[in-house]
Amino acid sequence: MDFDLSWLFWGLPLAFALGWIASRLDLRQLRIENRQAPKAYFRGLNFLLNEQQDQAIDAFIEAVQNDPDTSELHFALGNLFRRRGEYERAVRVHEHLLSRADLDREERHRAQHALALDFLKAGLLDRAEEALRKLEGTQYEGQALLALLGLYERARDWLLAAETAEKLEKTGQGNFSGRRAHFLCELAAAAPPAEAEMLLAEAARIAPAAPRPAIERAALERTAGNVTAAFETLAQLANAAPATIPLLAKPLTEAAIACGRREETSAILRGSYELTGSLDVLEGLAALEANAEAARGWYAKHVHREPSLVAASRWLAGEKLEHEQYHPDVQRALDHAAKPLMRYRCAACGFEAKQHFWQCPGCLAWDSYPARRVEEL
Repeated sequence: MDFDLSWLFWGLPLAFALGWIASRLDLRQLRIENRQAPKAYFRGLNFLLNEQQDQAIDAFIEAVQNDPDTSELHFALGNLFRRRGEYERAVRVHEHLLSRADLDREERHRAQHALALDFLKAGLLDRAEEALRKLEGTQYEGQALLALLGLYERARDWLLAAETAEKLEKTGQGNFSGRRAHFLCELAAAAPPAEAEMLLAEAARIAPAAPRPAIERAALERTAGNVTAAFETLAQLANAAPATIPLLAKPLTEAAIACGRREETSAILRGSYELTGSLDVLEGLAALEANAEAARGWYAKHVHREPSLVAASRWLAGEKLEHEQYHPDVQRALDHAAKPLMRYRCAACGFEAKQHFWQCPGCLAWDSYPARRVEEL
């Protein structure tokens, strides 16, 4: 059978024409999709600026479906999910990014950091720690170390917290000597006496201006029965850092009474009281007096100096009233009213507590409690 060449002459132009038409259709479809993706993206951005997060999420999902290879859309979508509290969806978005083989190194690190933030916000601390550790040596290392430091503080893992704070200092993220001293003091509180003494000595070396190592060391010395050494430690701290005297007034007074150093301590407290009018220093001065009447005289002096419900309540406790039968009820009412005024208040979050904390139980800030009672603020 002879082959008819006429079909070849007709077929080639026809195939070329069909191919050209198909390519034009593909280009047209591509242009339509490319126009739709930016429109969806900008529509989502507009919703986001107007704080319409639900509509923004819908727009970004549409944009991602039209252009699944755009990593920026995935990052925007993941961050929106995290802000909305939809942590599982945020994790899926960022894990999908990490699974892509075409993602460059910088964007991979960015996705790893975003995934770590998802875990932190979701309270999955173990997975957050693992994700943050993978950022070592990246441009997000400083942020990761800060997050790890907060994580270890929340878990009260003071050894890892101290190591992380030291790394932060070495990477130039700031001065963490004060916090490192706190971590060592926390470790010392749970350590045997010999080890605790070494930890407190290291804390004092790292942060020589911090009062806590000396106060903790004095408590350790007093527990060991060496009251004189405890007094000397506190007296040296009072002379070196007068602003801390309200904090150490009570243990200093107790040590002074135990080792017979009343006059020396009274001189220290008098000087501080004249400058600050601290209620804690006032209590220490009253405790040093040999008789109750002399102690009450300090409270009367304080009331004359400034109006104080606390001092008035202390003074009235030893006073004989005309209608003495009512004294217990009146005294109980005054003590109840004065009790909140003797609390400490966190300067960062306002959390109030009966005792002074080095780290606020409310906001976990360090050194946020001033050495003053609420009535003095």
